[in-house]
Amino acid sequence: MTLALWITAVLLTVVYVMAGGIKVVRSKAQLQPMMPWVEDFTEPQVTVIGALGLLGALGVILPLATGIVPVFTPIAAIGLVLLQIGAITVHVRRGERSSLGVNVFLLVLAAAVAILGLLA
Repeated sequence: MTLALWITAVLLTVVYVMAGGIKVVRSKAQLQPMMPWVEDFTEPQVTVIGALGLLGALGVILPLATGIVPVFTPIAAIGLVLLQIGAITVHVRRGERSSLGVNVFLLVLAAAVAILGLLA
């Protein structure tokens, strides 16, 4: 079970560091061609969404890697589940159904980390 937790946590962290990092460092105009949903949000809101993803990624992996307050791993994963629920809501509202597969995959991955983290 520990191996499954590590694999899912690392995968989740890599995805969120990349996706969150892009949202933090790039402008809304730069993101628009690959992420059309950003037009519904202000630039600071997009940056906050990216920062939440980065913080969630760090919250998933650091407690697991250091053994310091390991209960933060499932808590951070639950935060990422909530972030994905928000993303799914935005994509459904905008009619962007092609994006839902990735969002559902990330939601399931984050939920798996949360459950495995609680059981570990």
